[in-house]
Amino acid sequence: MELEENPTLYKIRHSMAHVLAQAVKKIYPEAKLGFGPPTDTGFFYDFDFDNVEFKEESLKSIEKEMRKIIGQKQEFVRSETDAEGAIAKLTELGEGDYKIENVRNLGQRGVSEFSFYENGPFADLCEGPHVVSTGDLPAKAFKLDRVAGAYWLGNEKNKQLTRIYALCFETPEQLKDFIERRSMAEKFDHKKLGKELDIFDFNEKVGKGLALWLPNGTIIRDEIEKYACEMEFKYGYKRVATPHIARAELFETSGHLPYYEDAMFPPMEMKEDDSSETTDKYYLKSMNCPYHHLIFDSRPRSYKYLPYRLSEYGTCYRYEKSGELSGLLRVRCMTMNDAHVYLTPDQFEDEFRNMVKMYMEFYDTFKFTEYSFRLSVRDDSDKFVGDPAIWDKAETLLAKVMDELGLDYFVGKGEAAFYGPKIDVQFKNLMGREETLSTIQVDYQAACLEKFGLKYVDSDNTTKEPIVIHRAPLSTHERFISFIMEYYGGAFPTWCAPVQVCMLPVKDSCHDYANKLATELAGDFVRVEVDNSSNAFGKKIRTNTMRKIPILLIIGEQEVEESTVTIRRYGSRDQETVSREDFIKLLKTEIKDRVMLREPMGSII
Repeated sequence: MELEENPTLYKIRHSMAHVLAQAVKKIYPEAKLGFGPPTDTGFFYDFDFDNVEFKEESLKSIEKEMRKIIGQKQEFVRSETDAEGAIAKLTELGEGDYKIENVRNLGQRGVSEFSFYENGPFADLCEGPHVVSTGDLPAKAFKLDRVAGAYWLGNEKNKQLTRIYALCFETPEQLKDFIERRSMAEKFDHKKLGKELDIFDFNEKVGKGLALWLPNGTIIRDEIEKYACEMEFKYGYKRVATPHIARAELFETSGHLPYYEDAMFPPMEMKEDDSSETTDKYYLKSMNCPYHHLIFDSRPRSYKYLPYRLSEYGTCYRYEKSGELSGLLRVRCMTMNDAHVYLTPDQFEDEFRNMVKMYMEFYDTFKFTEYSFRLSVRDDSDKFVGDPAIWDKAETLLAKVMDELGLDYFVGKGEAAFYGPKIDVQFKNLMGREETLSTIQVDYQAACLEKFGLKYVDSDNTTKEPIVIHRAPLSTHERFISFIMEYYGGAFPTWCAPVQVCMLPVKDSCHDYANKLATELAGDFVRVEVDNSSNAFGKKIRTNTMRKIPILLIIGEQEVEESTVTIRRYGSRDQETVSREDFIKLLKTEIKDRVMLREPMGSII
């Protein structure tokens, strides 16, 4: 988190929240104060304007007053008192309701000392810290951003307050950069693009968080999955397919029940037949790994046939809370690019090395540049199971391989899974925030394998438990496509674009040539269209450019006469005329090799 890494910025934003409250109280003396914390991009403050008429247009006058306060260089002075003194001071300040309730709540939790910060004529209950004076605040690097409603203490049963959000950075340049990035992120928001480009939809008749993939979106899914299947074949994986439901017994064995039942859909109860006296419970699948464990255990395994790599684009279901659902980023039905590798201890290092190389090959194809690795290890807490010596070995091996590959990585102490260390690959979105897109989780302790009884026969003819690596380089279809929609700005590379080529005949006399070429390309499984509409030629270009089709072919009388095409690529005004045969050869190579000829938006912002 940015504020944890930058205490100076935290102080600035925290102090600016006080300046905002002071300015509001100057303009609206009857306003009551709620909370005013710093955030990742600035700060906010909650106000109860009660019967006072507040309008969003007032933000400009509040900003002006804030800059006056900054210019006065008011010193922040801290004082401390007990609960009784705090309530008395708040009563004196006229802040009786919300602040006093906060003091009493904190007192019930054992807090006995309370601090105030005063600057100029303003005082507020606050634990700090703050800058020395308002003169230390960047007068030109903040902006009151928007107004929203917020329930007191986040409880919808309480009164709704007015929340004023603000942006704040250390320099005007940083503020300007953030605003530009946010504008670009709003333009390329995957929810907006999904609607504009007919990629996915949600419908209340289906249910919240359950995406409907439209024809264009399904093409993107299929092409990405096809690529993943080819890569997995190259790296020695065997594909499997597992059911969407299973009896409760499977998830009890895996540990999902009862520990994760709240995140699972409710069970379906049924009898096998009318004469049965018992009722079975079935649950929708929330993870693929229990099924893969059973496939591994379906017959005896020898060390000679390990590593045993199972992969699946398996559809899973999780009952995410309604308020946490967000487009494709947080859904209740997801298709995971999942795999589990069962191996012996002496195979671990080579397998992990090849796995990281596979991930980076994926990233190179998609032209990902802004990513970093996080090595999550254990700490001294008691939440991690197993032999510390095995933990040491696993963590050392992971770091060794990453060092050998020349990868920069951050060590997250205490962030490992309870059963073993893991690697998270962090990507930056258009706002510069990090999101986890890929993972490698190491089960070095056979934490749940004993319940499944997973064994292999080793070279000394003894049975042993395998190590298991859980691996998901492309996350889920939903999360991954939401990311690349924004990263590409909706302009997908030719190989996975819903429509790869659109032909634009200049005149009616050119339609026959365009249609014949389209038929030839379609015979080679190219996704091609011909714009045979009656629109003027300029409108044809504008319409199909808005669809973000990677290749437009201009077909005029000269192209018909010379058996050529004029190529116009998305994002470029340049045009190139080549022979029909050369274009077909060029296109086939571009699709086969999954070439991307333009920089994604996410790599240049």
